[in-house]
Amino acid sequence: MRRLFTIVVVYALLGVAAMITMLPLLWMLAASLMATGEATVYPPHITPDTVSTAHYTELFTRLHLGRYLINSTVVAVAVTFTALVFNSMAGYAFAKLRFAGRDRTFRVLLSAMLVPAQASMLPLFLLVKSLGLLNTYWGVMVPGLASVFGIFLIRQYALSIPDSLLDAARIDGASELRIYWSLVLPLCRPVLVTLAIFTFMGTWNDFMWPLIVLADADMHTLPVALATLLGEHAQDTELMMAGSVLTVLPVLLVFLALQRHYIAGLMGGGVKG
Repeated sequence: MRRLFTIVVVYALLGVAAMITMLPLLWMLAASLMATGEATVYPPHITPDTVSTAHYTELFTRLHLGRYLINSTVVAVAVTFTALVFNSMAGYAFAKLRFAGRDRTFRVLLSAMLVPAQASMLPLFLLVKSLGLLNTYWGVMVPGLASVFGIFLIRQYALSIPDSLLDAARIDGASELRIYWSLVLPLCRPVLVTLAIFTFMGTWNDFMWPLIVLADADMHTLPVALATLLGEHAQDTELMMAGSVLTVLPVLLVFLALQRHYIAGLMGGGVKG
């Protein structure tokens, strides 16, 4: 009886926490469908009196938000795909390949995680400038092509792959590239999905770095474009909420579609240290 009571209480608390978390998102969606000025009346409206999609239409027709949506999609997908390739290669090498200085190099990489991103932004900007990548999408993508966190995550998961399986493949004559492609990547699918979600969400929501690198307004990503719109339409709450919905919706859909693999990847990453 006590066990049942505990379960009920835990689920009730989780339900309340979920409702509190979802409430701002639900109001954001409701406000985006309200008529102009309705979101700022007192007492505030929880649901729109009349559902209107005029603000979404305005974003795509008059404010050309579709262009920035495409920009963000291209950058986020490209960074995610490239990061999966580079991080998985490095993580597999640190986990299963033997070479001089492997553990020492990995410890040095881990120490880089202690450096705040803000501290490395100026050197990174100077590096991108020296490469002639300012005001290009390559300049936006360079910092996300590989990360210490991604290498660490893949490495921890790859440690759980039996060495006997890899040795058997080597005895059969498989090259390291074939082992990586045909064995390691399929076995690491849960953690690859986890890393893909982290990378996609981080790149999609990144505001500061695209703002610094991209001078051409037509090349701006969605968060930067929305910040610009906020300065021009600060009083139009409903329009800003519609833009926020368009920003949140893609990453939310990606997470919901891949959440099972995401949880499996996080759980599997802690099997071995």
